[in-house]
Amino acid sequence: MPRNRIFAVYDPTQNPPTLAQLAVELLEQQKATWPQLAEGYRALDSVRVRELHAEGFVVRLQFNPQRAISSGARVDAQSIQARPCFLCEKNLPGQQKGVGYRDDYLVLCNPAPIFAQHYTIAHVQHRPQAIDGNIEILLKLAREFSPQFSVFYNGPRCGASAPDHLHFQACPSQIIPVETQILEPGRSTLAKKLPGVTLHTSEELGREILLLIGSDKSAMTTALARMIKAMKEAMADPGEPMMNIICTFREGYYRVIIFPRRKHRPEVYFREGEDRILVSPASVDMGGLIVTPIEKDFLRLDAEQVANIYREVSITPEITQQIIELL
Repeated sequence: MPRNRIFAVYDPTQNPPTLAQLAVELLEQQKATWPQLAEGYRALDSVRVRELHAEGFVVRLQFNPQRAISSGARVDAQSIQARPCFLCEKNLPGQQKGVGYRDDYLVLCNPAPIFAQHYTIAHVQHRPQAIDGNIEILLKLAREFSPQFSVFYNGPRCGASAPDHLHFQACPSQIIPVETQILEPGRSTLAKKLPGVTLHTSEELGREILLLIGSDKSAMTTALARMIKAMKEAMADPGEPMMNIICTFREGYYRVIIFPRRKHRPEVYFREGEDRILVSPASVDMGGLIVTPIEKDFLRLDAEQVANIYREVSITPEITQQIIELL
């Protein structure tokens, strides 16, 4: 753990301070001492938001020019190899500090925030973004950040702007619309019972969503590992299946929301000139908060276009059924 980067170390045997409390204190310290972060949060104050009602569900658009670099990031292997990794400790800005977490991670403030509190939890070693072998740490983070924060994961081929460096992110709990929407009556259907865990599919939310609910961390770890194995087989993907994950812990239950994907970016992303729409869906966008760094896109995106984007980048209902049958 790089000592010069440590603002505080989270100790799960001490209560308080909680991980959430330390993260909030870190953000206030970093705003005071790191000008780039302070400017990022000042800019966040002026973002604009509007709601779209699409096919029975609601999404929010956020006009956030700071996210242009992330939304437009080149994530092909050659481009990644050519740039220094911005999550490696040696490449962090001089004023950036973090909260040490379980010896292997640093909780860092995101300098281009989408939320009033936005964190990146980066591994201290440079290793590839992968959920395999890291499910338990995702669940631990969700529990230890709770109830104030939710934790999310972007797969290396569908939203991670640093696919070469293992990391998670955290944001205020229930600020991503799907977290509450999928729990509304009629929004999900029980699809299968696994040992200690229930699996639900989404209804009337415009994209394929799988929801795992359980109170036991070990059972949830096993169920999510089985889910990923089934996704890999159903989606015929030799690597990590394309997915985004939002994980929460509330009222004694873990809830893991999974967005299985067939595409990273929609066709409109690659169009030329005025026809291009710079939307690059990751966990937050798939969860119903669509970040648009270009003002004209923010103003012209409509409900039908959003519904089309979701359908295009999500797997089909038929593949969802295959995944359930393979479990």
